[in-house]
Amino acid sequence: DDPTRVLPPGEVGEIRIKGPNVTRGYWNKPEGSADAFVDGRFLTGDIGYVDTDGYFFLVDRKKDMIISGGFNVYPQMIEQAIYTMSGVHEVIVLGIPDQYRGEAAKAFIKLKPGAKPFSLDELRAQLTGKLGKHELPAAVEFVDDLPRTPVGKLSRHELRQQQKPSQSTKTASGARS
Repeated sequence: DDPTRVLPPGEVGEIRIKGPNVTRGYWNKPEGSADAFVDGRFLTGDIGYVDTDGYFFLVDRKKDMIISGGFNVYPQMIEQAIYTMSGVHEVIVLGIPDQYRGEAAKAFIKLKPGAKPFSLDELRAQLTGKLGKHELPAAVEFVDDLPRTPVGKLSRHELRQQQKPSQSTKTASGARS
């Protein structure tokens, strides 16, 4: 919440950098520069931590972080836990609207050939102990394919764009919002 605060080793936060090879701002974009630079340091948008030896570890991207019931939830951590399950070929986790928590995790899973889908309860049972309760997915969807970037990486951004039309929610009156 405070981009000027320096965190102790092991505590997760946004990575800030400064050096002769780092730009001082965006060309003709003072608003963008004001948002991305604090105390002369560039806010990278990467979430991570530094260990006691000074090595940096990236946990996720800030824009991908899910705020669930006031907790920061990192999709990549959920994905890593899901990959430990047999039958899972690929997975992307996104934040979806949740009336109680604000946002909740939803796992989009591509299974290995011949693997059988499992229920949300089975998924949550397998992940209990590996993740906190606030990190457990609230929904799961099995897909034939997951979108990729031009270089072949799984694309959370493209999947989010594909989901926008189908993520409308119903209000109490039954109208779509």
